[in-house]
Amino acid sequence: MDAEHFLPFRKGAVISLCAGEMPEGERESFLEFARLLDAVVHYGFHVRGEAVLDAYQLLHPAEEVRAIGAATPERRAAARRVVEGELVALAEAADFTRIDAEEIAHAFDEHALVKVRLEVDEEDIDTAMFFRRGVSQRTERVKWLYGLRWRTVEFTSYARVLVYIAFAERAAGGGDRPNGGVLLKLFQNVPKNDLEMLYPGVRVRMRPMDKLLIGVPAVISGIIVLVTKLIASLGLLILLLAFWLGLRDESVQLDQTALVTLGAGSAAFGGYLIRQFAKFKNRKLKLMKTLSEHLYFRNLDNDAGVFHQLLGAAEESEVKEAVLTYHFLRTAGPLTATALDERIEEWFRQRWATTFDLDIRAGLDRLRELRLLDENERGAFGVVALPRAKQLLDRQWDNLFPADPSAIQ
Repeated sequence: MDAEHFLPFRKGAVISLCAGEMPEGERESFLEFARLLDAVVHYGFHVRGEAVLDAYQLLHPAEEVRAIGAATPERRAAARRVVEGELVALAEAADFTRIDAEEIAHAFDEHALVKVRLEVDEEDIDTAMFFRRGVSQRTERVKWLYGLRWRTVEFTSYARVLVYIAFAERAAGGGDRPNGGVLLKLFQNVPKNDLEMLYPGVRVRMRPMDKLLIGVPAVISGIIVLVTKLIASLGLLILLLAFWLGLRDESVQLDQTALVTLGAGSAAFGGYLIRQFAKFKNRKLKLMKTLSEHLYFRNLDNDAGVFHQLLGAAEESEVKEAVLTYHFLRTAGPLTATALDERIEEWFRQRWATTFDLDIRAGLDRLRELRLLDENERGAFGVVALPRAKQLLDRQWDNLFPADPSAIQ
């Protein structure tokens, strides 16, 4: 699997690492630059967040929040376009990777920790999007041989999995199935081969092993019941049936002993069926409990809360990329995009034993938007000096909240 864009350091740690590379006299000025950069980027994500949360309220209204105006089909369709477009953009900005359909289909055939066969009714699902971030190899001890022994299982795990499901519109009177709504969830520490359990309305089905665990004992106990308790009753029932069908001329005498035999046989057979049904239900409840426990402990956030998580992660990622891009261009520039990308990745690999695929274009685009980037005729990039960079950022921050709107520069 290719290296991810995600850099597993907090933005505060990245800023401190860069400041630590500078002469002591420049550190405070650089930290002030980073705070200004962070504030400008934060406000931009605040504006985006308010717009997408307003759109999401139309698709998935919170019960305690009153709405202004009717949620017409046209407004809902427009809101869905906003939600899905921003969801993809924010997921990419937060260094999530889209999970393709082939990988999800593979999860239905393989299992990591949840040894349960699952089925999904996709009839009402109009759009399904899965994103992941933070790939790692993990090991866990699981029960084996019906709990008699333990063994160690190695599997690929995703630190974060984002799930978006949009349900199709249906005609009125379609029962209790979802109608045109959306579902948004964020999970943590999800095994790659257990992705299918994240679908809404997933149903537990018996695996061949589960059927054997129920079927084989049922057959054996059935034979025992037949041999020990039903032989006499079956013989009597066969004679009665033959007489009623005209295959036997001599009638069967149903005395007290015969009735007791029939009653005992019927009770034994009824008890056998009840026990087998109970075993089936208990096995299914156990599988559903396993699924519920895994979902409960992995669920991180739901609905609008997922957008708050995404906005924070995307903002942090952009600040890290912009700070790293500015710092390395300032100290080692001018550099081409490729050379800059390699230098930063090598620095983290050598100094901090961290491997990742830096999205250098995102950092360059952000600095260009903030007017902090210079580019020469050979395609190499540089940045404005630190004092000038702080002035530009301070001016942009002031322009966000001008005392006189006509004073915006």
